[in-house]
Amino acid sequence: MPRSRRAAQVNLKTNSEIELMRQSGKLLTQVFAMLDDYIEVGISSLDIDSKVERFIREELNSRPASKGQYDYPFSVNTSFNEVVCHGMPSAKQMVKPQDILNVDITLEKNGFIADSSKMFVMPDASQQARRLVNVTRAAMWKGIAQVKPGATLGDIGHAIQSHAQHAGFSVVREYCGHGIGREMHEQPEVMHFGKPKQGMVLRPGMIFTIEPMINQGRAKTKTLADGWTVVTADKKLSAQCEHTVLVTQSGVEVLTLRPEESA
Repeated sequence: MPRSRRAAQVNLKTNSEIELMRQSGKLLTQVFAMLDDYIEVGISSLDIDSKVERFIREELNSRPASKGQYDYPFSVNTSFNEVVCHGMPSAKQMVKPQDILNVDITLEKNGFIADSSKMFVMPDASQQARRLVNVTRAAMWKGIAQVKPGATLGDIGHAIQSHAQHAGFSVVREYCGHGIGREMHEQPEVMHFGKPKQGMVLRPGMIFTIEPMINQGRAKTKTLADGWTVVTADKKLSAQCEHTVLVTQSGVEVLTLRPEESA
């Protein structure tokens, strides 16, 4: 989400709300498992959007929460190559052998929303593109590893920023992670850069996304004429990875953890 200047009023989730968030998160992992077998060279990004919407509604009896949010007309974001985030599906945009692609999906069940994204790497993607994806994924996990009661949002941002910059990449600053629950975008805002021991202190019951956007070149971005699609200003590659996480009494629980991952 874009950064805002609103005062942070964080809604700590109750045990019953946390359980509903777990359910939404588990359902969302099923969507990505379906896409693992569906996304291939030659399909369009609109095909991906249509497949996800049908699966969420018909197979999971849930709602694609992004559709209609802020008048957004699709169920997913499909961000290819130099697109940083908010890529809009299109019948004309076909998956090519050299592409890297981020699919960002939200799902609402019983009034609670889970949010996650995954990078899909096509067979002929360059080694530089693969390295960017791997570093972005690792940076997200570095941030997640900081989550526990008493840690700060600055600890998360610093871990992500340090890992990305050490690898020679830059961190997008205009967009951030966010609290989530009954609303898609709640407080707090979770920056992917920062200083240790600064910012809001984490408390049990906080649920938010960590979703770093890492650029191959400069961090600067621009928004295209459609009002949604954000691209790198220098036209170099960008990658993003995202999970919804819960601050527990002793650490972190990744509510959108997929079977192939380990927290």
